[in-house]
Amino acid sequence: MASNVSKLEDEQDLFRSDLDRVPDPLKRAVLRMDFSPSYVIVGVYRLFTDKNLWKPAWDKCRHGVARGAAVGAIWAFLTFGIQKKFIEFFLTNSPRVTGLSNDTVFGYKIPFNLHTYAAILYMGHQLTFILKFFLSKNIRIARDRVWDQAVQSRGKGPDFWRPYVEEWDNPPVGKAAPGFSKNILGGKVGWFMLKRTLLIPTHLYPVVGVLVSASFRALGTAQYLHTRYFKAKGMSEQQTAVFIEERKWDYRAFGFAAALLEGLPIIGLVFTISNRIGAAMWAFDLEKRQHFVAAERERERNKRM
Repeated sequence: MASNVSKLEDEQDLFRSDLDRVPDPLKRAVLRMDFSPSYVIVGVYRLFTDKNLWKPAWDKCRHGVARGAAVGAIWAFLTFGIQKKFIEFFLTNSPRVTGLSNDTVFGYKIPFNLHTYAAILYMGHQLTFILKFFLSKNIRIARDRVWDQAVQSRGKGPDFWRPYVEEWDNPPVGKAAPGFSKNILGGKVGWFMLKRTLLIPTHLYPVVGVLVSASFRALGTAQYLHTRYFKAKGMSEQQTAVFIEERKWDYRAFGFAAALLEGLPIIGLVFTISNRIGAAMWAFDLEKRQHFVAAERERERNKRM
């Protein structure tokens, strides 16, 4: 572990030592890449302030939102009271197992009624599912479009993405396909369903549950959000695994922030769109760094000739 950290620091220091030769736009990108969660904030800002991004997304999704909201409102009206009673019964009869009671969490008093909080939270997740059902294909299209529009807003086309260049002199070993999740659990879908099932109880715990859920989903969320980037560069599974391993903590931090926002009931659907914008902005900066490294490699080869 210590050797891996030392190797990472050496590679980053090597890049920063050449910062004087780095073009000014890339210098700003390097500073942004030092704190990858900032791209999540950038995505939110761009979505809410750039009409060219939010209007096409809203136009694509508004009819589904209207239908889902109508059905969700009826569902909430008919079932909220029943669900709250069930949660009260469950928590009242299992405080030793869950560590929860009406107004305490593991003996610590909280400033609100836990039964009501849990009922609202679970209802929020149900309403999110209903909205997803009605949005379905349209929100997927909206997410893909905002990626393209975010890249185009930087004045770049498909030729901007170039073949992968290894930036490290001694790259780490990346695992291309986790055998357990791929073979035993039936791939990504099975692994996703297992994690969702295991994380259901954590939602009962205020704040902590949301943080735990986001931490479990962090790396997978970040990798998923950069699928378009890896595909545009024509990267193999092994190259992708190495690329992520080299930036593991950047991907974890970005994924945690993204998963935290996406995990919020209802409003999280909006953040699934803004996170695509943030991921595109990060990919744009990563690609500029790839261009710089490729140019440096070429310059070094020419020197040796």
